[in-house]
Amino acid sequence: MNNNVNVLEILKEADALLEGHFLLSSGRHSNRYVQCAKLLQYPDKAEKVLSVTYNKIKDLDFDIVLGPAMGGIIVAYELGRQLQKPAIFTERVDGKMTLRRGFEIKPGQKVLITEDVVTTGKSSLETAEVIKSLGGEVIGIACIVDRKTSNIQYPIYSAVELEIESFTPEECPLCKQGLEYIKPGSRNIK
Repeated sequence: MNNNVNVLEILKEADALLEGHFLLSSGRHSNRYVQCAKLLQYPDKAEKVLSVTYNKIKDLDFDIVLGPAMGGIIVAYELGRQLQKPAIFTERVDGKMTLRRGFEIKPGQKVLITEDVVTTGKSSLETAEVIKSLGGEVIGIACIVDRKTSNIQYPIYSAVELEIESFTPEECPLCKQGLEYIKPGSRNIK
């Protein structure tokens, strides 16, 4: 795959980099939002963008890729396809991240977590706990966008790093202007 992929250009082409007033899954507010589902609806664009991530992880030693639902599932599939490795996912059951559907992680298996966007890392860290509880070893997190907003203890391999400002609801300048927010993420927050 071509190493000269312009990830930001492709995100913009797919209308995946949004401007406005957004309520993030973390509960914080922002004036920009990356909606990778808009990118992932185009397999050719997803393949190109994730080839950048692939080039950063192709020489790592691991057995399986695992994406937390929802954002990590298609990313896991595409990276698994490019890497020729199995791709599985965790999902929330009664609010708790769980491995189901007959998927398994065997003791000693090395696992790469996949995500669309890493912001706080909440889903990835919950998934890491599932992996460790089954005797697996987390070797890192591969993603499309690293928002660079948290200090996750695992290496992060991203197609692009974006610094997008976010605010608590109390300090949000968009709220102070009276602008209504939208909640584009998949986590149930108010």
